[in-house]
Amino acid sequence: MEFFNTARVVRLQSHLGKYLQAADDQQSTRLTRNGATPHVRWTVELIAGKPHVIHLKSCFGKYLTASDAPFILGTAGKKVVQADLADVASEGSIVWEPRKDGFFVKLKTRAGMFLRANGGAPPWRNSVTHDIPRRTATQEWVLWSVDALDITPLDELAADCISPAASFSSNSSFSSNSDYDSETRSPSMSISGAGSGHVTDRDLSAMELFRRAQVVRLKSHHDKYLLAEVDEESVCQDRNGSIKNARWTVEFVEHSTTLRFKSCFGKYLTASNIPFLLGITGKKVIQTLPKRLDSSVEWEPIREGDQIKFRTCYGQFLRANGGLPPWRNSITHDIPHSTSHQDWILWDVDVMVIQTFNSLDSIASSTGYEPILPPPPPPWMTTSHHHSKVESSPSRDHHSHHKSSGSPDESTIKVEGRVIHYKIANEKGEVEEGEEVRFIFKGSEVEELKERLKEETGLEDIVVCSRNPLNQKLYPLRLQLPPNNNDMHVVVVPSSGDVEAPDESP
Repeated sequence: MEFFNTARVVRLQSHLGKYLQAADDQQSTRLTRNGATPHVRWTVELIAGKPHVIHLKSCFGKYLTASDAPFILGTAGKKVVQADLADVASEGSIVWEPRKDGFFVKLKTRAGMFLRANGGAPPWRNSVTHDIPRRTATQEWVLWSVDALDITPLDELAADCISPAASFSSNSSFSSNSDYDSETRSPSMSISGAGSGHVTDRDLSAMELFRRAQVVRLKSHHDKYLLAEVDEESVCQDRNGSIKNARWTVEFVEHSTTLRFKSCFGKYLTASNIPFLLGITGKKVIQTLPKRLDSSVEWEPIREGDQIKFRTCYGQFLRANGGLPPWRNSITHDIPHSTSHQDWILWDVDVMVIQTFNSLDSIASSTGYEPILPPPPPPWMTTSHHHSKVESSPSRDHHSHHKSSGSPDESTIKVEGRVIHYKIANEKGEVEEGEEVRFIFKGSEVEELKERLKEETGLEDIVVCSRNPLNQKLYPLRLQLPPNNNDMHVVVVPSSGDVEAPDESP
């Protein structure tokens, strides 16, 4: 219940990463991935004399109601609808009892059923019912994350009523007074500028803070940093935060409240489906460069006091593990069910490089948000205010040659090799419109690039081509790639495809 005591408006996110939405017909409810629409905002009404239950009112002014109508005849689940107070069969049908379950909440009806987010095939997909989950596989379907979008001001509540358990909105347009938070902040999460002006994170939601960040470090509760391993596949924790492997470039997902983190190797922090160990729930977090960027590389930042949690689209969290090997220094995504592990998903964020004004303008235009602008970029960036002792374990000796001199030139990440952008053409040499796929390539010969593209595309017999800027025809690349590691745009064509023969005349 403490999730709702200080909240005026909330979003409810299901285990599927989708939000409870009031449908446009002002009668039904459903699930949606769009967390920015006003239809996912639910106003909390406390009931006088009944401190353990609440009403939830949609943006249309109607109440979330547990109806008696079956969702499908012959099944146990019943419809959850929107209804006016005058239209409900009984007042008990609009009453919901929040019950905490770890980081999540279950909403119980007076009849003992629970608000349930359904998955699977239509018509169940994206539907909302109230039911009792009897199968182990559907136990999580009644669990909801609560994002408080509007907070009751302090002068309306006793100070001890405020719970740090609520996760605050990552949508800047939903956040009202954010002075509810504590007086002190982690200095690593503030951005200082030259001169007298400075911007702190005091009034910022998690997403707003990242909108000013270009490069960050993520520090776990073990005082270790999230590192991209040199194998360009795995990630780990280490106390040495001065090396480039600890730096992650922030990318913003258009029209979304999620982020991508790119390592110094040009690969994305990815929530995989690979179990860390067979028989346990935690799954591996790795570096990948998928052909198409999907939700596995997207992380939603959620504020938890002075720290941040990073949630996947499936409701799991980026987790820094401790204990004995193989757990020690490992990174997984999971839901911590043990009380002693609740801090394992909390991260401090060190902003290493801030966005310039031009970058922020482009972000605002692409995402629809208007971020809070920092002061003019300083001529230097201070390093993190964390002065933890740098202790590099023997297993990290291969990082020891990377040292930070603190010079401004080291504020940007330099990746060895070049970025290859490619598209796949059909046998006629025609290329469909769409986003290019990219990866980092460290070789210098066309044959090496050809072998790498075979791995990337899964095609066997290919020709690597470039497009003639004059006539837009494709011609095959020969021998060496252009010097200076400049980015390249290539087209992969089946060997029997229509390719212009190169002009070999002197």
